[in-house]
Amino acid sequence: MRVIAGERKGHHLKAVPGTNTRPTTDKIKESLFSIIGPFFDGEKVLDLFAGSGGLGIEALSRGASECVFIDQAQAAIKTVHLNVSACHLESQAHIFRNEAKRALKVLAKNEWAFDLVFLDPPYKKQQLEQLMASLSELELVNDAALAICEHDADAVLPDEVAGFKKIREERYGITVLSIFEYEKEVAGNE
Repeated sequence: MRVIAGERKGHHLKAVPGTNTRPTTDKIKESLFSIIGPFFDGEKVLDLFAGSGGLGIEALSRGASECVFIDQAQAAIKTVHLNVSACHLESQAHIFRNEAKRALKVLAKNEWAFDLVFLDPPYKKQQLEQLMASLSELELVNDAALAICEHDADAVLPDEVAGFKKIREERYGITVLSIFEYEKEVAGNE
């Protein structure tokens, strides 16, 4: 795994030890960033099931201003710290070990709001619709924010969830990327 583009292009990233974490392949990552925009301009990013931190680090390398990395596994958090440090992105990274739903509540208390959210939970424990509903209810996403859901091909997500509207879906073997855009006005009317 490596950083594909931006200021940290070419930096190698460590994978989380063991078999519990499935990293996003470079091919999928490259495709994803060509879809959502190759470069950013100061966006705030949430990498909720961070794993190695590859998606959030890629966004920072491409111009996002800050990224909050959250994972429940200690090995993943240790790996995120190593990768963020190796890419010299410590000043832009906020790294927390926490369970996803509890983490969202803490972020809401601290008045975070994100422009880009990566949701790549373990395939066996996916609750993507509930997570997007929580992002909306807790006002953790700005208008026009993107939520990138990486999930198993067997999981079918609706076209709309709590103010999020599916704008694109791409399949890569057993992996599907569902890309949603948030509309604050729509969420407020539900």
